[in-house]
Amino acid sequence: MSMVKSERSVSPSATVDVLSDEGFRLFFPLTAIHAAVWPFLWVVAFGFSLPLAVSIPPGLWHVHEMVIGTFGAALIGFITTAVPEFTDTERLHGRVLLVLAGLWGAARVVGLVGLEPAGVIAGVCDLLWLGFLVAYLVRVSLQKGTTRLVAFVFWLSCLFIAEAVTRYALLDIDSNWELARSAAHIAGFVFLGILGIALARVTVPVANLVLDPSQETSPFRPHPGRMNLAPGLVGVLVFAEAAGFSQPTTGYLLIAAGAAFMDRVAEAFIGRQIVRAEVLALAGASALSGTGLMLIGGSRLGLPIPEAAGFHVALMGGLGLGVLAVFSIAGLRHTGQALGLVRQTRIAMLLLVAAVLLRVVPEIWPTALLPAPPYALVTLLWAAAFLLWLKVYWPFLRDPATFQHDG
Repeated sequence: MSMVKSERSVSPSATVDVLSDEGFRLFFPLTAIHAAVWPFLWVVAFGFSLPLAVSIPPGLWHVHEMVIGTFGAALIGFITTAVPEFTDTERLHGRVLLVLAGLWGAARVVGLVGLEPAGVIAGVCDLLWLGFLVAYLVRVSLQKGTTRLVAFVFWLSCLFIAEAVTRYALLDIDSNWELARSAAHIAGFVFLGILGIALARVTVPVANLVLDPSQETSPFRPHPGRMNLAPGLVGVLVFAEAAGFSQPTTGYLLIAAGAAFMDRVAEAFIGRQIVRAEVLALAGASALSGTGLMLIGGSRLGLPIPEAAGFHVALMGGLGLGVLAVFSIAGLRHTGQALGLVRQTRIAMLLLVAAVLLRVVPEIWPTALLPAPPYALVTLLWAAAFLLWLKVYWPFLRDPATFQHDG
């Protein structure tokens, strides 16, 4: 399928108005830009260091900024777009979205260079937008008298707590290094829990639309127990991590949560339509998340694989591909495009997977050809994936003519 070309010229002020009309228009591009630029600068320009970092290790900055920075922007865009659709309520737009973007962006400037003296300000900014999302979800739930958003309230509250603990630990990193590292990892697990819920919400309508484009029937009906198994087991894992359970205990929980994500892959087997890029991308996100969690679990149980490899498979791979898949599908549906990913979007997803493989395979199976990850190439492939996605979708995200298709 091909997307309808948009050649409309839009002025800068009109572009701001369009982008602030709905969450996905503003925060999906911000996610893509941050995902492409931040790791590139950290690896290529800064040489794995940060210009102004003194006591906080650059690696910890890296984990935090990718999880709360890149995936945080994706979260804001997803919540502010999907919740009105789930609950049939008025969407957030205009100044509210711009303020959220300002809070998120201010913290990212600090994280970009490791400006430690401004760490408290950055922490307050991140906690403000996270707290706003939790309050927004609670307000909509009470307003509509629905329990559909309870899971999101739980996970975002967990993310708020993890971020608060991380920021507290960063105030005295010499004494709280382990606490900061643990809280940052928990934040990553929380995002996988959110991914599990999002995939459960997105996969069903996408599969039904692929199977019956007329939308007259709903041939795909997943097993109810499969819908929340993965995020449920991730929730148990997060509790065990926060409570300080032993390495073997959390190792087995990681494998169980990973297996639940792998079980979700079975939903992709919907007949010959499994070859559709939308279906494969959603299944791939579950597969990479599950594989990564099981690798971390295996590492904690004695498998000679660094935990970092598992984290990169789960977060860089599973969460990264999940974000691209949701962006691509939502970007089509909310701008009036027919479902069907164009070649450049499919290439972007392949570039992301290639970046993940180049990052982790040398750590799992080091060879003479690849004794260590080629970090510069990994970063370039990762950046290319998000920038290529942005190139395809930018004309439609900023086109006011697509307003008529929102909903």
